[in-house]
Amino acid sequence: MSRSTHAKELFAPLGPSYDRWATVLSFGQDPRWRRFLVSRIEAGPGDRVLDVATGTGLVARELVEQKGCAVWGVDQSAGMLEVARRRLPGDRVSLIEASADELPFEDGEFDALTFTYLLRYVDDPAATLRELARVVRPGGTIAGLEFGVPSGIWRAPWELWVRVGLPVSGALIGDGWGEAGSFLGPSIRDYDQRWPLSRLVDAWRGAGIDDVRGRRLSVGGGNVTWGRKRP
Repeated sequence: MSRSTHAKELFAPLGPSYDRWATVLSFGQDPRWRRFLVSRIEAGPGDRVLDVATGTGLVARELVEQKGCAVWGVDQSAGMLEVARRRLPGDRVSLIEASADELPFEDGEFDALTFTYLLRYVDDPAATLRELARVVRPGGTIAGLEFGVPSGIWRAPWELWVRVGLPVSGALIGDGWGEAGSFLGPSIRDYDQRWPLSRLVDAWRGAGIDDVRGRRLSVGGGNVTWGRKRP
């Protein structure tokens, strides 16, 4: 099974409760990370921004509120998009069911792009980054949020939480969260090992994105990377 297919199945039942439990299980940090992600994007009224892996539309809503731009949200999960449709203004946000690996847009169609918790769920992150950059105009900004693995004294508490806390919490919540809780720790750890910061930055640059920067948030539990498409 491909990573994207597994992700689609994993998230299928989570839409109705995703926002609440994503906040609780991240100790309130997930909304903060999303706000910082949006703050890295250069956009304003009249601009078109693509939000990939939009899920229930949290980043899309933040883009509208922070930037006043028009947003196109893409996700492969019909269930997550259904939740997003109920909360987002239809005159400012358009939602499309599609894969990040084959975006249904023309080259350079958007002024900026965001993506959230995406690269762990694709088979070839470098190829996905190239596809994301393809639909952004030269000079447009691109920013992504992914989970990270804390280092130093924070590694042990993180390991305890993802090995014990998340699986137990997910099992108690039910509604698909048991599988998600058991999956997240190994998935984040595997991605961190396969794609350390140096390799990730190289992939961004290989996708035609310059001035690549990153910020570790919440002692490394969340990582935001951003840059500008090469002119």
